[in-house]
Amino acid sequence: MDQNSSSEELQLITSDPVVLRIKMAIAQVLVWFFIYIDIFMLFTFFSKQAFRGNARYILFAHTLLVDSIYLLLTELSMLFKYNYLLCPVGSCILLCIVMAIVTRCTPLTITAMCLERYVAICMPLRHADIATPSRTLAVIIVVSAYSSLTPFVDLFILIVTAPPGYFAKLTVCQYKIVIEAQWHSVMRAVWYQVDLAVIVIIILFCFFKIMLAALAASGENKQSASKGRRTLLLHGLQLILCIADMLGPYTEKIALEHNLELYLTIRYFNFVALGIVSRALSSIIYGLRDKKFFLALMYYTTCRFNHNIAA
Repeated sequence: MDQNSSSEELQLITSDPVVLRIKMAIAQVLVWFFIYIDIFMLFTFFSKQAFRGNARYILFAHTLLVDSIYLLLTELSMLFKYNYLLCPVGSCILLCIVMAIVTRCTPLTITAMCLERYVAICMPLRHADIATPSRTLAVIIVVSAYSSLTPFVDLFILIVTAPPGYFAKLTVCQYKIVIEAQWHSVMRAVWYQVDLAVIVIIILFCFFKIMLAALAASGENKQSASKGRRTLLLHGLQLILCIADMLGPYTEKIALEHNLELYLTIRYFNFVALGIVSRALSSIIYGLRDKKFFLALMYYTTCRFNHNIAA
């Protein structure tokens, strides 16, 4: 393997084979377990008209869908690296672009879910008119389009600036093959930070508005506002985990410059804890917290024809 081997290739070369198999087995079990859970929750969503007509559940289903795609692409990428498969850059670009899109979709969809909760609690009389299924689908289209913007800009810059023969070069599939120039990497980082700042401002705005509504409300409205505040805290945790996952390559790069074993440890932790578990677990927790969705899950899990649940 040449001197241009990526850090992923270096990981495969230097890792103990037994340890590598154990790590691979753990990752495989986690990925397919969460894919199964996400697909089952999507089945529950599509099985009930009440969910398909509710903006909150539509956005939740979208997070499940993009997380499932992300996990499937992660599995494919993991198998490539485990089996030492090197592919031409041109063949890997599609995988990298799609993975970048679904990765970026998650924090934007979380932001949309926060706004939906803000409207439901702070503007309850207008919620039915604002958060309609058609408008929610329009939001999902906008989120998907904006999530696609950065990867396709990256691809355009790569096509313009790539040296001759670059797309035929053998490599491990990873997003950094799309970013060759240093200025391109800086531009992308600035763009990401601006997006992050806007997302944080929106979530904080929604949280404080809902908190004020909870203090001013009474009875059932107070309970609803308090529940909405806890929901936004969960969304904030989801966002923090997404950010930590996106910042993973930077911490790994710093660790690689100092100690190889530390790099391997941090890389595997980021991959399992941030790339797989946190992304899937937060969606599962969100789904189980919702009483209606939880009852529907129990109905389909137990296969019992309980009319109170099925209604």
